[in-house]
Amino acid sequence: MTLPRLRDRIRPGVRVLFVGINPGVRSALTGHHFAGHSNRFWKLLDDSGLAPERIGSEDDGRLPEWGYGLTNLIPRAPAGIDALTPREYVAGRLRLLRTVRRYDPEIVALVGVTVFRARFPGRKDPVRLGLQDERLARSAVFVLPNPSVVSTK
Repeated sequence: MTLPRLRDRIRPGVRVLFVGINPGVRSALTGHHFAGHSNRFWKLLDDSGLAPERIGSEDDGRLPEWGYGLTNLIPRAPAGIDALTPREYVAGRLRLLRTVRRYDPEIVALVGVTVFRARFPGRKDPVRLGLQDERLARSAVFVLPNPSVVSTK
């Protein structure tokens, strides 16, 4: 079964572009980003105070109202991340660069270290959370914790 591709939620004037590795199955089926039952993206967004009101995945189209955008490195929703191919990673890196050049956000917020490693595969030293030395076009690169990974703290 081929799942529908998840549509980006970006428009001109985006200040922060959030980038996932790929949509999950539930996100592809619902048509909304970070829609997995255990995914904490929306709770963490609310906790951060970045959004002026609490919203959930069904409201992801509202993020551009506040200068935020959503996309994925790879738009396809596989059964698992292991099903993504090297060719998809290469195409995803190029696609993301084109998107960043087109919209020119101040910050590209990579949602998880895995996204950073996939976008910058040549990096040898450990990846830390936060602002990175790398840039994507003119945009600063920031690595966020993966909201689908349950913390043990």
